[in-house]
Amino acid sequence: MATMVLNGRTLGAGSGARAVGAGLRAELDPASDAAVMLRVADGDEAAFNYLAEKYHRPMIHFLYRMVGNHAVAEELAQEVFLRVYRARSSYRAEARFTTWLYRIATNLAVNHARDTKHERTAQMVRLDEPDEETGTTPDVADDEPSVEERMLRDERMAAIRLHVLALPERQRMAVLMHKYQGMDYRQIGDVLKLSESATKSLLFRAYQTLREKLKDFV
Repeated sequence: MATMVLNGRTLGAGSGARAVGAGLRAELDPASDAAVMLRVADGDEAAFNYLAEKYHRPMIHFLYRMVGNHAVAEELAQEVFLRVYRARSSYRAEARFTTWLYRIATNLAVNHARDTKHERTAQMVRLDEPDEETGTTPDVADDEPSVEERMLRDERMAAIRLHVLALPERQRMAVLMHKYQGMDYRQIGDVLKLSESATKSLLFRAYQTLREKLKDFV
């Protein structure tokens, strides 16, 4: 896409460009997301559009897993990229661009969940939602199930949604990033501002809880 339009406005280059040490730039792969983001900081609108297009769908998928509503996920994704653009001058390339991006998305999702908690009787974390691109479901086999198998599957999926929702906030986020975004311990730790060992411990406790709660379905 040629330009990224958020909230009805086309984003221009602005005046947020900053000077970055030549040594840091020299160490970066010019094709890396971090290098592209540094070009955004220098006022390169095309670089911003590239990143927005690259991560738009992954952001919507991630946020949908967090909030359980497509319309809200799309709105939050727009806000993520708006915040990325607004914060372009403060971006530092020491960490992965995706770490910075998912931290912004996670904070937005957490704030949304807290702000709307009184409006929801239950939050649907749709771990079994088919992927829009592949049409596959993460926890379902490809073979056509029988009626009984479908009933058991649906019961299991409902139980998973319930118990993932019941996890403490950080555990729930870590599970979603690990299982459905394919992020490793270090990446998740960077987003949640935890050490790698603390992230492993967090996920261990989360999966241990889920195994215990779901033992009747195994």
